[in-house]
Amino acid sequence: MKKRNLLIIILSLFIGNSVVAQQQAQNPIIHADVPDASIIRVGDTYYMSSTTMHMNPGVPIMKSRDLVNWEIVNYAYNTLGDSDALNMENGENAYGRGSWASSLRYHNENFYVSTFSSTTGKTYIFKTKDIENGTFEEISFSPSLHDNTLFFDDNGKTYLIWGGGKLNIVELKDDLSGVKEGTERVLIENATEPIGSNYILPAEGSQLFKANGKYYLFNIAWPRDGMRTVIIHRADKITGSYEGKLAFQDKGVAQGGLIDTPEGDWFAYLFRDYGAVGRIPYLVPVKWENGWPVLGENGKVPKTLDLPANEGWIPGIVASDDFSRKSGDRDLPLVWQWNHNPQDGYWSLKDREGFLRLTTDRVDTSFLNTRNTLTQRTIGPKSSAVTKVDLSGMKEGDYAGLGLLQKNFGFVGAKMLNNKKHIIMVNGASEEPVEVESIPLNQEELYLKAVGDFQDRKDTAEFYYSLDGENWKAIGNELKMSYTLPHFMGYRFALFNYATKEAGGHVDFDYFKIEAEKNN
Repeated sequence: MKKRNLLIIILSLFIGNSVVAQQQAQNPIIHADVPDASIIRVGDTYYMSSTTMHMNPGVPIMKSRDLVNWEIVNYAYNTLGDSDALNMENGENAYGRGSWASSLRYHNENFYVSTFSSTTGKTYIFKTKDIENGTFEEISFSPSLHDNTLFFDDNGKTYLIWGGGKLNIVELKDDLSGVKEGTERVLIENATEPIGSNYILPAEGSQLFKANGKYYLFNIAWPRDGMRTVIIHRADKITGSYEGKLAFQDKGVAQGGLIDTPEGDWFAYLFRDYGAVGRIPYLVPVKWENGWPVLGENGKVPKTLDLPANEGWIPGIVASDDFSRKSGDRDLPLVWQWNHNPQDGYWSLKDREGFLRLTTDRVDTSFLNTRNTLTQRTIGPKSSAVTKVDLSGMKEGDYAGLGLLQKNFGFVGAKMLNNKKHIIMVNGASEEPVEVESIPLNQEELYLKAVGDFQDRKDTAEFYYSLDGENWKAIGNELKMSYTLPHFMGYRFALFNYATKEAGGHVDFDYFKIEAEKNN
């Protein structure tokens, strides 16, 4: 009897602990490409901006009530500009560029997002009163201030801090339309110094915060033979002088800043380079000691956090879409982004009700230089996308289907060759893309599936097709996915259509279904 009672107690404790674990948040907070985060809290609501570079609309704005479960609610801009690179014209593109590393602020009942672009050579500040539903007013000026952090100080002045290694500060004009002449100065001559002189990446990714009357500047750096590291500098005045220290070094989780909860708890939000799925966000608890934020649990990234449990990333970050729209609906839910600037006359949800129609506007040579490719993030640890496509509008030389977009891409789809259709799988992981398999197709409708496995950085993908939506067959070979700096982005599921001989062909996508496993 005693043994039985002891067993019941042990089981109860185990079950209780399991329930507690399930009720806690888990790291990573989002197992998807959400890098360069900037987070603010307004009342009991959190907002986050992130980097999506060459994708449009750009600079996603996300919302959360608990720091854990996020949904995309807006974008800072629809397009960043009108140029050959952004339009993917005349052999140019903006892969890995576009806009980077935004800074999100709330000041005098207005929301502000600052960012910069080496593609346009400008610094941008976007402003709105309604961050969830409003349109942002654009303010821009030259030059492009790299990795800048926007800061509204208590004395009414507005500053930008930017740079890499050597960090600079400027004061902005009252209307934020440019730099006040004569205000630029070096803020920290060598911000990398806390990790020594032997490094791969100097201190960059600045984010400035004020807490308990002091200024705290966060940066990322990367010591050679080490890992990405958080450096923090502290000062009594925004203009310095600053003292710095190595603040956190675990798993390469770095770059970000500070956020507090309404209850007074503090966290650091950071990200980790995690292979093909991209740069994924983490939270670590923060305690204050001797006027410094101390990050992590015993200097480590915790697996679980004393925050509400993750509910999954569907539909807040990615979502299925049947392409049916009611009056008042957005043409495209916010989870979708175009690869480069969209060509609005060549895609439609109205030409055929309940379908996304992609029409070719020119002749191209590759999946990578195709415009109007519509994308969503892949999700770890494993995710899949399924679509059904009507190919009856294809022209000779057309290619269409479902891809995994990065420099080393792969796709499954159909091609029109000699007036006959073929199901194909293309592997673009080598220097020249290879059509691995081609199968004759004798019908107009085709079902396609792509599965990405990012568990423990396995980073492989497999492709399938079906003629009836029920019986699936593997096609081609395994794609070895890799995160490449030329694209600087995690892999994206992508719907595409391009012409190699004659423009004007179209395909109709009936739906897009995405599934993702939650963290273990």
